[in-house]
Order: sequence, then structure tokens, then C-alpha cells
Amino acid sequence: MSATTIPEISTSGEEPQVLRPPRWVEGNPSLQQITDEIARPLEMRPGKAWWICFGIAFAALLNLVGMVTYLIANGIGVWGLNSSVGWAFDITNFVFWVGIGHAGTLISAILLLFRQRWRTSINRSAEAMTIFAVACAGLFPAIHMGRPWDAFFILPYPNQRGPLWPNFRSPLVWDVFAINTYFTISLVFWYLGMIPDLATLRDRVTNRSRRFVFRLLSLGWNGSHRTWARYESVSLILAGLATPLVISVHTIVSMDFATSVIPGWHATIFPPYFVAGAIYSGFGMVLTLLIITRQTMHMERYITMAHLDKMAKVTMFTGMIVSYAYATEFFSAWYRGEFYERYHFINRVTGPYAWCFYLMVLCNVVTPQLLWFKKIRLNVAALFVVSILVNIGMWFERFVIIVVSLHRSFLPSSWGMFYPTAIDVGILVGVFGLFFACFLLFIRFLPMISIWEIKGVVRSDSTSQAAGRGGIAHA
Repeated sequence: MSATTIPEISTSGEEPQVLRPPRWVEGNPSLQQITDEIARPLEMRPGKAWWICFGIAFAALLNLVGMVTYLIANGIGVWGLNSSVGWAFDITNFVFWVGIGHAGTLISAILLLFRQRWRTSINRSAEAMTIFAVACAGLFPAIHMGRPWDAFFILPYPNQRGPLWPNFRSPLVWDVFAINTYFTISLVFWYLGMIPDLATLRDRVTNRSRRFVFRLLSLGWNGSHRTWARYESVSLILAGLATPLVISVHTIVSMDFATSVIPGWHATIFPPYFVAGAIYSGFGMVLTLLIITRQTMHMERYITMAHLDKMAKVTMFTGMIVSYAYATEFFSAWYRGEFYERYHFINRVTGPYAWCFYLMVLCNVVTPQLLWFKKIRLNVAALFVVSILVNIGMWFERFVIIVVSLHRSFLPSSWGMFYPTAIDVGILVGVFGLFFACFLLFIRFLPMISIWEIKGVVRSDSTSQAAGRGGIAHA
């Protein structure tokens, strides 16, 4: 008898109960029913709610196109930047979106290597979220250059520009290679995971053009034993390649700050601090998206409360790490006794941007404590509010690190305030439009839940139930 089906010892004469793991699929759907229910949103016309959401997101996306066009035509002077604050909303958004992309790779790669079955209902959407978030992040270094048509200067190719070569000792160059590698691996991993489902859709659709598209995308998948064996081997190899990227990408992003001499930036805690914060914000966004799609697309059978509970626990755990990092920063500034560093953290608490700091603490330190209570973790509305607050808090964390550190550095004569312009705010809103428009198109045209992995979970649950009944009878 397996460890998960050991009956409890009872001395009261009652029938012993079997300890079973939580079920990751509600009810006992047949394999055909799983395929029908997950594929149904792709085969039906989108409802009014989808069109309203897509209309709002598309309007924000058009706003982004207009804002970026105006920016390129006039230069980055249309932002609220000045001689004191040279990085502001643009780099805040960059770091924020890179962090959002971390949860997808964590769920798809690391949890796959650890054989965590609860990832199967959420990994596809999380992987898609990673692709769209990294695409949003990649926009900001390009437009921050002011001359995005010169972005190819970063590439190490033979040129006639004399001594102008990429400085490979600069973390800014490391960013380019790390994020491009991360995007490529994440895209391949996401597409590879969909191939069996694309073959299923290929065999279901009746429209010739759609069948042709699915036939191309499924790469001749035939479902044979040899195909499955090779497919699982490739999945594990890609998971092993992607796992170090979860750590390395945001570590390299943190080095943009940690290798400088600006008070509040040059700290060795930044790499683990940024990685924990990235996973924290990523799971916050996963919760936001999956709660919305769970309720609007009626996927409660596959995205269960057990899934939300697991994600809430990861969010709480990483939130505690982030809280510890905040406390460590203040302790280090006090303990080292360095004047400028100590003043910087006093300025965070009492300066003109103190309200940003306290909002960050409220969202990132206080809010996760609610997740200690199971009633909160199993309340969909409460979890949704917590996830929104986490996203708000993590954006303000990046704002506090970047802007508050720059606006008062060493000399009072160089102090200055940053005030966002309409272009700053417009691009911030527009990039959310880009992200949500991409995600809405994804759930409209591709399966948001992995059909073949859900079938494997259902079979495992059925086996566990049978073993449990056998264990009770044997006891």
C-alpha cells in the first residue's frame, strides 16, 4: 500500500479513513469530456464579456502605439526625466515586466522537474504569460535608447565604427543576452508543450483552413509510444535548461543596480532579493489572470480551489522573503554606519516619496500575512484582491528602488524631483493593454489548459482512488 493511502488508526471502532492527496480535477470527467470542455472556448464564438475586455485592452494598445510613435518622433525629453532622475517609469516598467515573466518558467520548468502535479492546470497560461510579459519588458530598453533604430549597436559583429564595441563587462549588455535567451527558451518550452494538444485540435476541427494551420503547428504528431518517449525526454531537457534562467535573468537585472555606487543600490542582497520579488509578482499576476479566466470561462473543474490554495502559499512564502529583504536593507544601512547610505533609507521613510514606500510596505509586507488564514486562501474574491495588491506593491517597489535612490544622491545641489508626464502614464497604461490583448487572443485561439496533462492527472487520481478503496478493504 502506498504512503498516500495509509488508513488512519482508529480506537473508537469507527471505520478507518484513508489519507489522500487533494484532487486536481473536480468530479470524474471522461477523457472525451476533458477534451470537449477545454476545446469548447476555441470552437465557439467569443461572448460579449470577451469582446468588452478585448476592446478595452485593444484601445490601451492603440494608445501605446500612439505614445511610442510620439516619443520616437520627439525624443525621451517628453518623459519627466531630468539631470537627477535619468531612470524612472521606463526602467520601473522594464524590471516589473521581467519579474512578471518568472512565474511561468518556475511553474513549467522547476515544478515539472519536481513532479508537482498541481502545475498541470495552470502551466500553459503561466507560460503564455511569460512570453507576453518578456515581450512587454523588451519594449522599454529599446525606447529608452531614444534612437531604437540603433539597437543593433549592441551586437558584436564586424563594423566600421572604429573602437565602438559592446562592453561585455557591463551588466546592461548581459541584460540583452540573458533576456533574449530567456525569451527563446520560454517560447520553445511553451510551444513544445502545446504540440499534443494542437494535434488533438487538428483532428477535431472541420474548417479546412484551421485544420491546415493546426497540421502545420502539430509537426506531424502521431501519438505513438516512440513519439511520446522522445517528447518527454525533450521536455525534461528543456526544463533543465530553463531552470537556471529563473535565477540568472533577474540576478543579472539586479546587477544593473548592484554594481553601481548609488546609495540604496550597491547591495549584495539584490540578486536573491530580486529573484524572490520576481516570483512573488509573477505568482500575483498568475492568480489575477487565472481567477478571471476561471470565473468567466467556467473552468472551475480544472482550476480548482486546491490550485489557488497552492499558488497562494507560494505567494505568501515569497512575500515573506521580500519582507525579510526590506528589513535587511534597513539593518545593513544602519549597521555599516555609512552616511549617504543611512540618509537614503531615512529619505525613503520621511522624504517626499514616503507615501510610495508606505504603499509598498502595505501591499508587499502586510497583505501576504492574510494568506496565513485558510479562509482567505479559499475565498476567490479575497485572493483576487490580494493578487491585485501584490502587483501594485511590486510596481511601487521598483519605483522606490529606482526613483527614490536617484532623486537625492550625494550633493544637495543635484537633488531633483521626478513628476511623470502624460506620456509616462500613457505608456504605463498602454503596455498593460498590450499584455492583456495578447493574453485574450491566446485564450481565444489556443488551449489555455494542457489537455494531455489533465488526462494524466485524472488517470492518476482514479488509480489513487482504487488503491484507497483497496487499502480500506484490506484494513
